[in-house]
Amino acid sequence: MDNKVRSSEASRLMRIAVAGGTGMVGHYVVQAAQARGHDVIVLSRAHGVDLRTGQGLESALDGATVIIDVTNPSTTQGEAASAFFTEVPSRLQAVGAAHGVQHLISLSIVGIDRAPAHGYYAAKLRQEQVTLAGPVPATVMRATQFHEFAVQMLRRTRQDSVAHVPSRRVQPVAARTVARWLVELASEAAIGRAPDLAGPAQADLVDLARAFVRRYGLQITVTAAPADPTIPPGANLPTAGARIDGPTFEQWLESDDAARLAAYSS
Repeated sequence: MDNKVRSSEASRLMRIAVAGGTGMVGHYVVQAAQARGHDVIVLSRAHGVDLRTGQGLESALDGATVIIDVTNPSTTQGEAASAFFTEVPSRLQAVGAAHGVQHLISLSIVGIDRAPAHGYYAAKLRQEQVTLAGPVPATVMRATQFHEFAVQMLRRTRQDSVAHVPSRRVQPVAARTVARWLVELASEAAIGRAPDLAGPAQADLVDLARAFVRRYGLQITVTAAPADPTIPPGANLPTAGARIDGPTFEQWLESDDAARLAAYSS
């Protein structure tokens, strides 16, 4: 690599603050940003920053160029989630602007505008609106459900040895892939809405959960539960213009990421 290339790469390195950097997507964002040589600050209570109260946020954002927001409330209940998704991006925008942050990137969900009766989706729409309305130039990237979502549903719906997973058509993408694209956006100018991101193939969520159980020999029976009536069929599927990226769910099943989840699912 010649000196000109090295200099060009160094000039793109920045200080990136990851809001929610200890969560499922957040820790992949931290890994991806660090792998590119960026200086990474994690904005979470475990690192002395409370995004609800603002405690520790001002000092944490000193010198930060970009904020990647992958925060999530502890509840999916509509009113509580809406309060969270209003307060957090508002504070990130206000404090970020005061400290010279140049770009705020927020992760959202494909199809939330097609399910207005769903409380959590309505809250995510509110997050998008607040993020894009603030003084810091912003980008929102919507992604489909993660490959990991099937495992989350196993845990949420499990009663003894039976999991009642809702039947739902999805086109999942790996959380690690989502993180990689969020970090990619950090090196670009804010664009408002980025292309949606989805995985390579559609499937029923029930079938994905069963495939995970089979692959790791879990003693769980997966039954198909009724779909959420507030989410129209196909609402979360990508539309024309979406970016498609792997791995497939089958490839992800063979990854260390899936194996680690299986260790906590038995």
